[in-house]
Amino acid sequence: DRRESKLTLRPPSLAAPYAPVQNWQHQPEKLIFESCGYEANYLGSMLIKDLRGTESTQDACAKMRKSTEHMKKIPTIILSITYKGVKFIDASNKNVIAEHEIRNISCAAQDPEDLCTFAYITKDLQTSHHYCHVFSTVDVNLTYEIILTLGQAFEVAYQLALQAQRAKPLGAAAGETIETKSSKPVPKPRAGMRKS
Repeated sequence: DRRESKLTLRPPSLAAPYAPVQNWQHQPEKLIFESCGYEANYLGSMLIKDLRGTESTQDACAKMRKSTEHMKKIPTIILSITYKGVKFIDASNKNVIAEHEIRNISCAAQDPEDLCTFAYITKDLQTSHHYCHVFSTVDVNLTYEIILTLGQAFEVAYQLALQAQRAKPLGAAAGETIETKSSKPVPKPRAGMRKS
Protein backbone atom coordinates (compact mmCIF):
# COMPACT_ATOMS: atom_id res chain seq x y z
CA ASP A 1 0.00 0.00 0.00
CA ARG A 2 1.32 3.44 -0.89
CA ARG A 3 0.63 5.96 1.81
CA GLU A 4 1.28 9.65 1.27
CA SER A 5 4.71 10.30 2.68
CA LYS A 6 4.19 13.91 3.86
CA LEU A 7 7.90 14.39 3.26
CA THR A 8 9.09 17.96 2.88
CA LEU A 9 12.35 18.29 0.99
CA ARG A 10 14.59 21.34 1.05
CA PRO A 11 14.99 22.86 -2.43
CA PRO A 12 18.03 21.58 -4.36
CA SER A 13 19.88 24.88 -3.95
CA LEU A 14 19.82 24.42 -0.15
CA ALA A 15 20.25 20.63 0.06
CA ALA A 16 22.91 20.40 -2.66
CA PRO A 17 24.82 23.66 -3.19
CA TYR A 18 26.04 22.44 -6.61
CA ALA A 19 22.45 22.34 -7.90
CA PRO A 20 21.41 25.84 -9.03
CA VAL A 21 17.81 24.74 -9.70
CA GLN A 22 14.64 25.43 -7.75
CA ASN A 23 12.93 22.02 -8.00
CA TRP A 24 13.83 18.35 -7.75
CA GLN A 25 13.24 16.05 -10.75
CA HIS A 26 10.90 13.58 -8.99
CA GLN A 27 8.26 13.25 -6.30
CA PRO A 28 9.91 11.88 -3.10
CA GLU A 29 7.58 8.84 -3.31
CA LYS A 30 9.28 7.75 -6.55
CA LEU A 31 12.59 7.36 -4.65
CA ILE A 32 10.90 5.73 -1.64
CA PHE A 33 8.50 3.21 -3.19
CA GLU A 34 9.97 2.76 -6.67
CA SER A 35 13.30 3.70 -8.25
CA CYS A 36 14.63 6.03 -10.91
CA GLY A 37 16.44 4.15 -13.68
CA TYR A 38 18.96 5.75 -16.01
CA GLU A 39 20.96 4.20 -18.83
CA ALA A 40 24.66 5.07 -18.78
CA ASN A 41 28.01 3.69 -19.90
CA TYR A 42 30.17 2.33 -17.11
CA LEU A 43 33.74 3.51 -17.67
CA GLY A 44 35.02 1.69 -14.60
CA SER A 45 36.19 2.35 -11.07
CA MET A 46 39.46 3.27 -9.48
CA LEU A 47 40.90 3.26 -6.00
CA ILE A 48 41.12 6.72 -4.41
CA LYS A 49 44.24 6.85 -2.25
CA ASP A 50 43.90 10.47 -1.16
CA LEU A 51 40.27 11.51 -0.66
CA ARG A 52 39.88 15.20 -1.60
CA GLY A 53 36.14 15.46 -2.22
CA THR A 54 34.98 16.69 -5.60
CA GLU A 55 38.59 17.10 -6.75
CA SER A 56 39.13 13.31 -6.36
CA THR A 57 35.93 12.64 -8.33
CA GLN A 58 36.96 14.94 -11.17
CA ASP A 59 40.52 13.49 -11.29
CA ALA A 60 39.05 9.98 -11.57
CA CYS A 61 36.70 11.14 -14.36
CA ALA A 62 39.63 12.52 -16.39
CA LYS A 63 41.73 9.36 -15.89
CA MET A 64 38.89 6.95 -16.72
CA ARG A 65 37.92 8.98 -19.81
CA LYS A 66 41.49 8.77 -21.13
CA SER A 67 41.84 5.05 -20.36
CA THR A 68 38.56 4.16 -22.11
CA GLU A 69 38.63 6.48 -25.15
CA HIS A 70 39.99 3.73 -27.45
CA MET A 71 37.84 0.91 -26.07
CA LYS A 72 35.52 -0.60 -28.67
CA LYS A 73 32.81 -1.76 -26.27
CA ILE A 74 31.98 0.06 -23.06
CA PRO A 75 29.36 -1.72 -20.93
CA THR A 76 25.89 -0.16 -20.84
CA ILE A 77 24.26 -0.32 -17.44
CA ILE A 78 21.14 0.95 -15.78
CA LEU A 79 21.66 3.03 -12.66
CA SER A 80 18.72 2.33 -10.39
CA ILE A 81 18.52 5.09 -7.76
CA THR A 82 16.41 5.05 -4.57
CA TYR A 83 16.73 6.68 -1.16
CA LYS A 84 18.47 3.47 -0.01
CA GLY A 85 21.23 3.63 -2.61
CA VAL A 86 22.29 2.86 -6.16
CA LYS A 87 22.31 -0.42 -8.07
CA PHE A 88 24.21 -1.00 -11.33
CA ILE A 89 22.13 -3.33 -13.49
CA ASP A 90 23.53 -4.92 -16.64
CA ALA A 91 21.37 -3.46 -19.44
CA SER A 92 21.58 -6.64 -21.54
CA ASN A 93 20.64 -9.33 -19.00
CA LYS A 94 19.20 -7.24 -16.12
CA ASN A 95 21.59 -8.79 -13.55
CA VAL A 96 22.60 -6.59 -10.62
CA ILE A 97 26.35 -5.98 -10.93
CA ALA A 98 26.91 -3.82 -7.85
CA GLU A 99 24.95 -2.16 -5.09
CA HIS A 100 25.98 0.85 -3.01
CA GLU A 101 24.13 2.02 0.10
CA ILE A 102 23.38 5.73 0.15
CA ARG A 103 25.36 6.21 3.39
CA ASN A 104 28.50 4.83 1.70
CA ILE A 105 28.25 7.18 -1.30
CA SER A 106 29.87 10.61 -1.40
CA CYS A 107 31.14 13.26 -3.78
CA ALA A 108 28.87 12.81 -6.80
CA ALA A 109 30.05 15.23 -9.49
CA GLN A 110 30.22 15.94 -13.21
CA ASP A 111 33.52 16.12 -15.04
CA PRO A 112 34.16 19.83 -15.82
CA GLU A 113 36.11 18.83 -18.97
CA ASP A 114 33.30 16.61 -20.31
CA LEU A 115 29.86 17.30 -18.84
CA CYS A 116 28.53 13.96 -20.12
CA THR A 117 30.89 12.17 -17.70
CA PHE A 118 30.12 11.91 -13.99
CA ALA A 119 31.18 9.86 -11.01
CA TYR A 120 30.62 9.19 -7.34
CA ILE A 121 32.83 7.80 -4.59
CA THR A 122 31.93 4.82 -2.41
CA LYS A 123 33.53 3.45 0.72
CA ASP A 124 34.17 -0.28 0.88
CA LEU A 125 33.25 -1.26 4.44
CA GLN A 126 35.46 -4.38 4.49
CA THR A 127 38.67 -2.60 3.47
CA SER A 128 37.79 1.04 4.31
CA HIS A 129 39.13 1.95 0.85
CA HIS A 130 37.38 4.54 -1.30
CA TYR A 131 36.56 3.82 -4.95
CA CYS A 132 35.39 6.23 -7.59
CA HIS A 133 32.87 4.84 -10.11
CA VAL A 134 32.82 6.69 -13.42
CA PHE A 135 29.99 6.82 -15.96
CA SER A 136 29.13 8.65 -19.15
CA THR A 137 25.89 9.34 -20.98
CA VAL A 138 25.08 10.48 -24.50
CA ASP A 139 23.46 13.70 -23.31
CA VAL A 140 24.61 16.38 -20.88
CA ASN A 141 21.01 16.95 -19.70
CA LEU A 142 20.69 13.26 -18.80
CA THR A 143 23.97 13.42 -16.86
CA TYR A 144 22.74 16.49 -15.01
CA GLU A 145 19.43 14.77 -14.19
CA ILE A 146 21.28 11.72 -12.79
CA ILE A 147 23.46 13.93 -10.55
CA LEU A 148 20.37 15.85 -9.41
CA THR A 149 18.50 12.58 -8.71
CA LEU A 150 21.45 11.33 -6.63
CA GLY A 151 21.27 14.59 -4.68
CA GLN A 152 17.54 14.11 -4.20
CA ALA A 153 18.09 10.52 -2.99
CA PHE A 154 20.44 11.89 -0.29
CA GLU A 155 17.86 14.52 0.67
CA VAL A 156 15.00 11.97 0.86
CA ALA A 157 17.15 9.62 2.99
CA TYR A 158 18.10 12.55 5.25
CA GLN A 159 14.48 13.71 5.70
CA LEU A 160 13.30 10.14 6.39
CA ALA A 161 16.04 9.77 9.02
CA LEU A 162 14.93 13.06 10.64
CA GLN A 163 11.31 11.86 10.58
CA ALA A 164 12.35 8.57 12.25
CA GLN A 165 14.30 10.51 14.93
CA ARG A 166 11.27 12.70 15.67
CA ALA A 167 9.00 9.64 15.91
CA LYS A 168 11.16 7.82 18.49
CA PRO A 169 10.61 10.00 21.58
CA LEU A 170 6.82 9.84 21.05
CA GLY A 171 6.79 6.03 21.30
CA ALA A 172 8.92 6.05 24.46
CA ALA A 173 6.73 8.67 26.15
CA ALA A 174 3.65 6.47 25.67
CA GLY A 175 5.02 4.10 28.32
CA GLU A 176 7.34 1.14 28.18
CA THR A 177 4.67 -1.57 28.50
CA ILE A 178 1.95 -2.86 26.21
CA GLU A 179 -1.27 -4.15 27.74
CA THR A 180 -2.30 -7.65 26.61
CA LYS A 181 -5.67 -9.39 27.04
CA SER A 182 -4.61 -10.90 30.38
CA SER A 183 -3.60 -7.32 31.38
CA LYS A 184 -0.10 -8.33 32.40
CA PRO A 185 2.50 -5.74 31.36
CA VAL A 186 4.70 -7.04 28.57
CA PRO A 187 8.06 -5.36 27.95
CA LYS A 188 8.14 -3.44 24.70
CA PRO A 189 10.77 -4.79 22.24
CA ARG A 190 13.62 -2.33 21.85
CA ALA A 191 14.66 -1.38 18.34
CA GLY A 192 18.34 -1.90 17.51
CA MET A 193 20.32 1.34 17.79
CA ARG A 194 23.44 0.12 16.00
CA LYS A 195 23.16 2.38 12.96
CA SER A 196 26.06 4.75 12.46
